[in-house]
Amino acid sequence: QVQLVESGGGSVQAGGSLRLSCLVSGLPFSTSVMGWFRQAAGKEREFVASINWNGGRTDYADSVKGRFTISRDNFKNTVYLQVTSLKPEDAAVYYCAARRSIWGRYVSISEYHYWGQGTQVTVSS
Repeated sequence: QVQLVESGGGSVQAGGSLRLSCLVSGLPFSTSVMGWFRQAAGKEREFVASINWNGGRTDYADSVKGRFTISRDNFKNTVYLQVTSLKPEDAAVYYCAARRSIWGRYVSISEYHYWGQGTQVTVSS
């Protein structure tokens, strides 16, 4: 059974930072593209960042470039999202997702095969 379990969310003030983690089990993590998405209240889920199997390629939404960093540890089956300089508009439930591919640019919800349950990030101004 494939499981993606996010953690690290919380409530921070604008300008603050968090490190989100996603622990993956039940699938070959080291040969999977991993992504982070987010969904704010009343809005559609949107792409945040993705990383290829060895970290050699990362992609980011324009809204988070320079502030968020995606990384992975294939020995720990974990993908991370370091979020810094948080803004109120970054508040959302952040979801981890996995795709059974090793390389490529995947930014659509439909391109991912597995999802976590999400972790809440709240940003106060």
